[in-house]
Amino acid sequence: MVNDYYEILGVSRQASQEEIKKAYRKLARKLHPDVAGPDAEDRFKDVTRAYEVLSNPEKRQMYDLGGEQAFSGAGGAGAGFGFQDIFETFFGAAAGAPRGPVPRGRRGQDALVRLDIDLSEAVFGATRELQVDTAVICPTCNGTCCRPGTHPQTCEVCHGRGSVQRVTRSFLGQVMSTTACSACQGHGTIIPEPCQDCAGEGRVRTRRTVRVEVPAGVDSGTRIRMSGQGEVGPGGGPAGDLYVEIRERPHPVFVRRGDDLHCTMAIPMTAAALGTVLPLDTLDGAREVDVEPGTQPEQVITLRDLGVGHLNRAGRGDLHVHLDVQVPTRLDDRQRELLAELAALRGEEQPEPRLAATGSGVFSKLRDKLAGR
Repeated sequence: MVNDYYEILGVSRQASQEEIKKAYRKLARKLHPDVAGPDAEDRFKDVTRAYEVLSNPEKRQMYDLGGEQAFSGAGGAGAGFGFQDIFETFFGAAAGAPRGPVPRGRRGQDALVRLDIDLSEAVFGATRELQVDTAVICPTCNGTCCRPGTHPQTCEVCHGRGSVQRVTRSFLGQVMSTTACSACQGHGTIIPEPCQDCAGEGRVRTRRTVRVEVPAGVDSGTRIRMSGQGEVGPGGGPAGDLYVEIRERPHPVFVRRGDDLHCTMAIPMTAAALGTVLPLDTLDGAREVDVEPGTQPEQVITLRDLGVGHLNRAGRGDLHVHLDVQVPTRLDDRQRELLAELAALRGEEQPEPRLAATGSGVFSKLRDKLAGR
């Protein structure tokens, strides 16, 4: 089955790099196995594969010329291809000169780990240490794949070229083709005595500690790329990248919306009517909330620059305090007497209902919430 990478990402062939990136982020969040479950793992891999190719201008050009088959050779999409590779993909091995031995060392795979952080770490940034199980250079052979004291030997079949030539007959006459040497797998050398600790891989698996700098403003789903911190490749090849995916834990008091924080503060009816100053423990320490006389239910007081730090830029969001004015439900005789006296002074013993104008009041606010405004 041939995959259309543009169709997988849901973009046109003329899509810009920004459009491709935006489409990938949207699909990756939707199809991630932690969100959509294991059934979406195959689609998540297809989306990631398509993004790896289309986000790289060189790989995208090769894909536009040769389709998915342009990346079917050894090494996958990360190996790098030229027009000779496409020619061989469609017409078989060319009759040209050998391309030389294949390096034994190859780039390692990228790795993905998840990091749970608190809201305060997202607000101010943090430095964390992660334990990562990954492949590292074999300390015994230092990536040579050979037992200490030994060295790779030149292949006697291809004499170090990594490829062999053969002549076949066809309706076009004799055709000379070049193929990888089966004796050395195209490397041009063989390992007579592999390292016992890594079994000739040049790398071993171990657990190591990685220091992660979490910038202020990260959110759930944000990925931090750590270049060269992934798995070391076979044959002691260069390491891939490590991606740290952020997951933000819920906070018991504050709710995050973008870079702004929201909380609800309950105040008595008398405080709303008379006005007061109330203390609030914010993530920046104790602050005062100035409640003006005549404050209405659901009124919002904004404390500037006490929200989440903006990612990769200066400044912070705001903290919005939603006031919940509480009406007493139990009154003793003296309290009831005082309220009745207040009602008499205000001429409210028998209040007449007043309908709020369209666009204001409790029902309009409820309608706006249901409409997602």
